[in-house]
Amino acid sequence: MPIYAIGNKIPSISRDAFIAPTATIVGDVRVEAGASVWYNATVRGDTSYAVIRAGANVQDGAAIHGRAGLPALIGEQASLAHNCVVHGATIGEQALIANGALVLDGAIIGARCLIAAGAIVLPETKIPEGMLAVGAPAVVKRSIIGSASEEWVTGNPGRYKQMAHDHMVGLREITREEAATGHP
Repeated sequence: MPIYAIGNKIPSISRDAFIAPTATIVGDVRVEAGASVWYNATVRGDTSYAVIRAGANVQDGAAIHGRAGLPALIGEQASLAHNCVVHGATIGEQALIANGALVLDGAIIGARCLIAAGAIVLPETKIPEGMLAVGAPAVVKRSIIGSASEEWVTGNPGRYKQMAHDHMVGLREITREEAATGHP
């Protein structure tokens, strides 16, 4: 897994965090206990810092970056789904940023929110706790409390914790021959 310092900015990664072999971590980045950064995700702390709190998951292809004065802060047990972007924004505890969504500079996403797939949260937008936001630009539609969306938001961290464990103990590179035959 590519992990880089840039100048005196050095990543700090908990020993029990899962970092996929193709994820890239650069600069002033902190990844806390039980967090996971998946395949082809990038977390860059060069112009500002980034923090991925305990139990959060940053899924395949996601990009996290700050800008001067605006760090990227990912809350405990938050989920950043495939190919989403968080740029200089704050994501609340157990919030879920769905596939392909963008959360831009200075935005604040409340705890246990769901930002729908493909949504664009404009700079400085604040999404209150427990809400579903959809569209481009993203607008609050309704509360997720008591809906099927609530289980998706609150259950996702546990599912990713288990998958991270499975990858930490069972991931191994195989040869082309093994892949061709389907046998080790």
